[in-house]
Amino acid sequence: MVGMTGRQLAKTRVYLDWNATAPMRPQAKAAMLQAMDLQGNPSSVHAEGRAARKIIEDARANIARALGARSADVIFTSGGTEANALALMPGLRRDRDVATRLIVSAIEHASVRSGGRFPVEDIQTAPVTSAGVVDLERLRALFADGAPALVSVMLANNETGAIQPIAEIAELVHAAHGILHVDAVQGFGKIDIDINELGVDLLSVSAHKIGGSKGVGALVLTERVTGFEPFITAGGQEKGRRGGTENLPGIAAFGAAVAAHLETGAAAMARMQKLRAKFEAGLRAVTPELVIFSGDVPRVPNTTLFAAPGMKAETAVIAFDLEGMAVSSGSACSSGKVHASPVLTAMGVKPELAQGAVRLSLGWDTTEAEVEYLLEAWISLSNVLVKGPDVVA
Repeated sequence: MVGMTGRQLAKTRVYLDWNATAPMRPQAKAAMLQAMDLQGNPSSVHAEGRAARKIIEDARANIARALGARSADVIFTSGGTEANALALMPGLRRDRDVATRLIVSAIEHASVRSGGRFPVEDIQTAPVTSAGVVDLERLRALFADGAPALVSVMLANNETGAIQPIAEIAELVHAAHGILHVDAVQGFGKIDIDINELGVDLLSVSAHKIGGSKGVGALVLTERVTGFEPFITAGGQEKGRRGGTENLPGIAAFGAAVAAHLETGAAAMARMQKLRAKFEAGLRAVTPELVIFSGDVPRVPNTTLFAAPGMKAETAVIAFDLEGMAVSSGSACSSGKVHASPVLTAMGVKPELAQGAVRLSLGWDTTEAEVEYLLEAWISLSNVLVKGPDVVA
């Protein structure tokens, strides 16, 4: 699509839903196909098995390098959801303190809000500010009374893109003798991550958000944490921390996607930041009353969640789709009914505005021409989608 004008793009598709899933990188596809031709089981000691094992360990090393972690601490899983569930368990220890309760922020992904292996009565919620950032003082208050806690806070919100103050949260958690888990699925590949600088004890990532294949993820379980009990013990794979023959093609693609990000990620992130600034300014120029959620706090460079008075998300998503653009809604649909996003509800956004939230998310090969086409389309779409009385957050 390089060199195409916005109007020329009208006959093709523009993908602006990278937070839902990223297209596979060419390097990941090539690595996956190569791994599919290998016959060996990674647990076998013969030459074929050793070749398969090398692919897994090379991928593990790439992921560890990207996160500032040790290779030995990376556990491969079936995705970010399993990585989160694997991390959220009672009985984890950091030094001699045992986590017997779970605290999650109010804006977490459903796989964290479900609480993993904690019973519902042992789960508490940490509120967020109207900007969608964890309220540190109210989090601190949750530590005042009660046993040491496992605390789970995402690095970057999947809807608003708001980056959470993880280093400050880590200080609070550890001062209260707790353990910190971070869901970094939406942050990985979009901002720099160093698990040690952040002070994180456990961290989850997913392959398909960074250009690998779906169905693969990883949990980083640092050496500071003990008391871990796996879900699946059969076979002893992943040093006994996650049984079952490894998904060799998926892991190969994951490692290759991370390697590609390590080479080009910084430039891609800077370019996405500029493109986002351009289209946010353009959206506001057409629709001054438009609200960009978490727009005044640090966000990952590719994400915009916006709404305008009178706009309905389901109608907007369909309208964008008919114009050839894939975007997503900030609302969750169930049984034909649209409910406000739990994230926006936690931020105190009024339901009538929250139900109109639409998310645009860019990727490493989003072009300026695609952004121009988005803005051209918005001029006509906004006349239909935006109506009704003023609604404020």
